[in-house]
Amino acid sequence: MRKLIADLRRKKSIFISDGAKTNNIKILLSDGTSANVLYRLMRYCAHGVLTPFAYFFQYINKLLNGCIIGLHAEFDEGFVLMHPIGVIINSKVKGGKNITIESGVVIGDEKGNSPRLDDNIFIGAGAKIIGKVNIEDDVKIGANAVVVKSAPKGSTMLGIPAKPLIKIQG
Repeated sequence: MRKLIADLRRKKSIFISDGAKTNNIKILLSDGTSANVLYRLMRYCAHGVLTPFAYFFQYINKLLNGCIIGLHAEFDEGFVLMHPIGVIINSKVKGGKNITIESGVVIGDEKGNSPRLDDNIFIGAGAKIIGKVNIEDDVKIGANAVVVKSAPKGSTMLGIPAKPLIKIQG
């Protein structure tokens, strides 16, 4: 429950930082909130005798939100699905705090190797993160980028295959 509340608070802070007037009702009824709630319920039930309920919440998330998150995918507090349609996250993915995911994102396994996401990460619409890569702290992944190599701390990853944006001094 603590992580879900942190998720909702973070989503509210994102809206406010974007200049949107917001209240708790707007947050609860906005895109992605039901996907976040169902994900947290799934994770809560993913152990022992409650596992069948975890599969039920996973299935409902797929039906209602078009979002598939693996049963054992772990994200710390501050996890926000802004627009969950088309999001697919492999069950072996591990994520830190304050991860924001837009629509159509795929975070997937390759030959038994899954990505690890550190803290404060933004993943743009349609981006793909595949294989044994580490996305370090404070990384932004651009829309439709395909990340197949680790992303260094503080970088912005763009392109296919994704590479860090090089800032020109001037």
